[in-house]
Amino acid sequence: MDKTVLIYLKKDNKYLMLLRNKKENDLNEGKWIGIGGHIEQNETTEEALIREVKEETNLDLISYKSRGYIHFINDEYEEIMYLFTSDNFEGNLVECNEGTLKWIDEKDILNLNLWEGDRIFLPTLLYKEEEIKLELTYKGKKLINCKNI
Repeated sequence: MDKTVLIYLKKDNKYLMLLRNKKENDLNEGKWIGIGGHIEQNETTEEALIREVKEETNLDLISYKSRGYIHFINDEYEEIMYLFTSDNFEGNLVECNEGTLKWIDEKDILNLNLWEGDRIFLPTLLYKEEEIKLELTYKGKKLINCKNI
């Protein structure tokens, strides 16, 4: 099973979002997502988080908060995605080779082209302090089941 990290970086009531529009054969093509990616073999969750943020944004995480995890299941794929938030980072943002980075006002995030499952966990992640533990099941790109675990 794949393991990934995803972080939402916050600055001035805006979150850094990535429009996936540059990679070929991208499952996330056309979707807005947070920053993150796969945990490599022999890499801790935290090491992957720091590395992915640096690779995709050129920003250095100073601190971050674990927010829970999501178990994704679909026809061909299963993944555990560890969620984080941070408002404590430094550096200069650079262009990402996976898509377009943009600071989005938090009130506008749910108006973006998001995965159906993201619409379920993002309000908690953005506006509450609760831990997130969800199982999201997709058939193709359609969410068919969501349950707390």
